[in-house]
Amino acid sequence: MKKNVFLFVVLKKEFMPNMLSKCKLCRRAGEKLFLKGERCGSSKCSFGKKPYAPGQHKKKGGPMNEYGKQLLEKQTLKRTYGIREKQFSNYFDKASGKKGKLSDSLMASLELRLDNVIFRLGFADSRTQARQLVSHGFFTVNGKPVNIPSFEAKIGDIVAFKENKTGKKYLELLKENIAKKQKGVPAWIEMDPKNFLGKVIAIPVEKDIRVSADLQAIIEFYSR
Repeated sequence: MKKNVFLFVVLKKEFMPNMLSKCKLCRRAGEKLFLKGERCGSSKCSFGKKPYAPGQHKKKGGPMNEYGKQLLEKQTLKRTYGIREKQFSNYFDKASGKKGKLSDSLMASLELRLDNVIFRLGFADSRTQARQLVSHGFFTVNGKPVNIPSFEAKIGDIVAFKENKTGKKYLELLKENIAKKQKGVPAWIEMDPKNFLGKVIAIPVEKDIRVSADLQAIIEFYSR
């Protein structure tokens, strides 16, 4: 029995990397990625207690080479948005085929994901929570229900809570903090706090987006 349990743990670590603790992802990146929302700003945050990489040899190791730095930046951005390796690679390939600045195109694709729009509007404390809300059918886009977190919003799209979800306890709690949430809404979207909806009014560009990853290093990583 013990052998079977051990085997399950090994397989889980090998084939289910997304099940890793979010706090460990922040420690691996060397900075807070705010994957747990408000908890990341509290005294309960593990990064504040252990601001070093996880693992048995966490405090050892020499200087990182250029490839390692580029890989770390790519991993940081990918984990910030909570997407898988193949998805992230597809976003980069898609951005590479567009005209204009590559970093702007890449960030626009990531920012216009429906789960991120929900997060930026303050309707969720983290992208993980936003993804769960979208998957459970809490939102509509232009009046039509959408339950796909990766759905790409466009200029003019209106994101709102479904009418049959307005009586949920979650919205009652959100109403208490909506004024505070509105202050953090970026310039490329508008939020109507009274009706709990948001509207995409512009394409986000790199300078308007608060991410800590080095985008040039990520471009160099994929250009190798």
